[in-house]
Amino acid sequence: MSSSTELPIPPFEMRQLVGPTDIAAFGNPSGAPIFGLDEARFESVGDFGCGCGRLARQMLMQHARPRRYVGFDLHPGMVRWCQQNLAPHATAFSFTHHDVDNKSFNPGEGKPAVLPMPADDGAFSLVIALSVFTHTIESHAEYYLREVSRVLRDDGELAASFFLFDKKYFPMMHDFQNALYINLDDPWNAVIFDRGWLECTLRDLGLGIVRAQPPGVRGHQWLLHIRSIAAGQPIVTLPDDEGPFGRIPPPMPIADPSTVG
Repeated sequence: MSSSTELPIPPFEMRQLVGPTDIAAFGNPSGAPIFGLDEARFESVGDFGCGCGRLARQMLMQHARPRRYVGFDLHPGMVRWCQQNLAPHATAFSFTHHDVDNKSFNPGEGKPAVLPMPADDGAFSLVIALSVFTHTIESHAEYYLREVSRVLRDDGELAASFFLFDKKYFPMMHDFQNALYINLDDPWNAVIFDRGWLECTLRDLGLGIVRAQPPGVRGHQWLLHIRSIAAGQPIVTLPDDEGPFGRIPPPMPIADPSTVG
């Protein structure tokens, strides 16, 4: 296990893009498994949207490191930073550029809208997707939830964050409309999904929510733990969001993402 003093800290401009800038948010001084999961869950980890390695760094500090870790992200500079600064600390850790089109973080001509996750079927005991589906339009979210169901082991788990709303309060929405967007120029800036749509989409994939952590600020990110229904763990009903009101605006898009990393 590496100590926090041995592992490099991402530069401030990268931390700013992924959200938390406090260096403490990138540490794990207790060495305990992140998310309060059992150590066995970390046998093989896929970190979708690994960013500049905040969770990878925390897992490198765990008493029981993942036996295999694959981080992938669409921001080339952050992936490059992780390859150069974190991967050398553990041969089981690798980082891959998920080279899909994104106006803010990975622009370029001819890039595909989506790509399969870089893993074989049933490859991961744990898939992490923090601040990914919160920035993924509806059709792409459906695609990547299918990908999650493909790469998860039968006994695997997805830990993912979502912005959620209840469509019953929006009677003008059609049945096929299940997401709200806050930015006309960049729909990926923040995407809010209907709770019922998410539960139904997961169910159609044979998945269900087994643990739900409501937002610390009302309307912000839920942390959901999702598993195969066939695994037998009880599926939970999402509780009401009763957190305090506050504001946590998403990072602003940058004019030239190549300047970061």
